[in-house]
Amino acid sequence: MNKSQAAKRSGKTIGVGELVGKLIDPALKKRGFASRDILENWHIIAPPPYNEVSVPDQLKWRRGMAASNGAILILRCHEGHRLALAHDHERIAGAVNRYFGYVLVEAVKLSPHPFSARSDTSRQIVREPSLQTKQKVDAALNNVEDEGLKQALAKLGYAMMERRQ
Repeated sequence: MNKSQAAKRSGKTIGVGELVGKLIDPALKKRGFASRDILENWHIIAPPPYNEVSVPDQLKWRRGMAASNGAILILRCHEGHRLALAHDHERIAGAVNRYFGYVLVEAVKLSPHPFSARSDTSRQIVREPSLQTKQKVDAALNNVEDEGLKQALAKLGYAMMERRQ
């Protein structure tokens, strides 16, 4: 262990959410989100039923003076609710702005990409990871002693490695 690794250790326990957040933040910044707040709290921010049938996909910021009016929030929405959401776009923008306490969203538009509910695991395809992926992930998790944590991290590692390939 070199000096830079030792300096980074603080001696305190860090939650998995904090560690995963550091990995997710750069991807979110590419989609226009400054933080994870809108994604993590969407079920609280959005008015029912939109909190269950939609999810933020992207924030598009305008250039110049138009940017001061807020961003365009692009939502993925369940097909059956697209028309209603298109009519209630002002209500959703107002809910987001009230939550944050300032004008974050000027307009709401619908994404052409399909919506998939987080709780609906029946549609997710579970593939067996390749032998090479299993070997890499298992080697990285050799020092983890807690079996439950090791299984959860292995599942996450398999998914991340397979997605990269």
